[in-house]
Amino acid sequence: MARHHGTDILIAGAGIIGLTVARELVRRDCDDILIIEKEEEVAKHASGRNSGVLHAGIYYTPETLKARSCLNGNFLMREYCKEKGLPILETGKVIVAKNEGEIAILKELERRATANGAKVDLIDEQGLLDIEPNAKTCELALYSHYTAVIDPKKVLFSLKRDLEATGKVRFLFSCEFQGLKGSGTALTSSGPIDFARFINAAGAHCDRVARVFGVGRNLRLIPFKGLYRKLRAERSHLVRGSIYPVPDIRNPFLGVHFTRNVHGEVYLGPTAIPALGRENYGLFEGIDSEGPVILARDAILFVSNPKFREVALSEPKKYVFRYFFHDAARLVKELHPGDIVPSEKCGIRAQLVDWEKKELVMDFRLVKEGPTIHILNPISPAFTSSMDLARRIASEFLAA
Repeated sequence: MARHHGTDILIAGAGIIGLTVARELVRRDCDDILIIEKEEEVAKHASGRNSGVLHAGIYYTPETLKARSCLNGNFLMREYCKEKGLPILETGKVIVAKNEGEIAILKELERRATANGAKVDLIDEQGLLDIEPNAKTCELALYSHYTAVIDPKKVLFSLKRDLEATGKVRFLFSCEFQGLKGSGTALTSSGPIDFARFINAAGAHCDRVARVFGVGRNLRLIPFKGLYRKLRAERSHLVRGSIYPVPDIRNPFLGVHFTRNVHGEVYLGPTAIPALGRENYGLFEGIDSEGPVILARDAILFVSNPKFREVALSEPKKYVFRYFFHDAARLVKELHPGDIVPSEKCGIRAQLVDWEKKELVMDFRLVKEGPTIHILNPISPAFTSSMDLARRIASEFLAA
């Protein structure tokens, strides 16, 4: 028989948001927290599958929650990694232009970055040569000083150990949130759990959990698959840090790019291919009964939203190597097809859509409803922003 559990604060989801929020609540003297997670361990989904890049607030419209939280989150995560002896690579990154038409966007990114407090420089081709010799650009590039890279899985496991050591946070793994009984009992695969307060940090399933509480009824999920490839080890010297393209700032995707991780491997990606499941990591793996519903949403957005239509027409081509290679090769002077090898790394961007407007939600959304708070649309740069977001969430959650 399933055990009946109880707690003061119940957190659904042991991803980076759930763990950092729990950490912040402990710092504010909360001492009875239970985190439930449907997987058997942390780091199985988005938080453990991301590139490890700590973003620097370059892309985000000033005054948005992403803009306000990203850079401070970057600094807080750096500080945490150094305190815990976790690996960190502080090489910065360059954003390069493919043609003259992208220079105006590059300057807009400089404006946004400056408004958001990031340290960036517009550099010429000689300046780029000094920083990233193999990168190529048209006239100008943008250099981000504060972009760094960490190992996301090591961060997650470190946070878990920290929380367990406090004696104030318990974990219940292989425990899936399934519904609500009354206003204070969560129904789960491990039995009912009584709670006084509830935090929805369910990541790719945040919208499902929110709707149980009557929150976010106008939001629908459109997942995007992020595929990666790698440079052969003997060719990893081609990239010192990170090389990014100028993105289409109408959509929240950054394009295929190069990232050297803390272990010296250089990854290329990710793509932004519309997926058919919240955990659709393989070609068919992770497609469930929701697949046809997601496909129908894709079709509606394809007709009604030109920006989505452009992504839906261009991104699936990157399943084919030559299209993926073409995107990557435009960023560098030297790259051969044989330099690139397959990678098992794959992530899902659980993008929410405002279904009334048929527009992708561009910012994080925090919704407080009575003794509950829901962290919605926790997409990139959620990992970077997490420690700053946790402070904001805790303050709002604990406010009377």
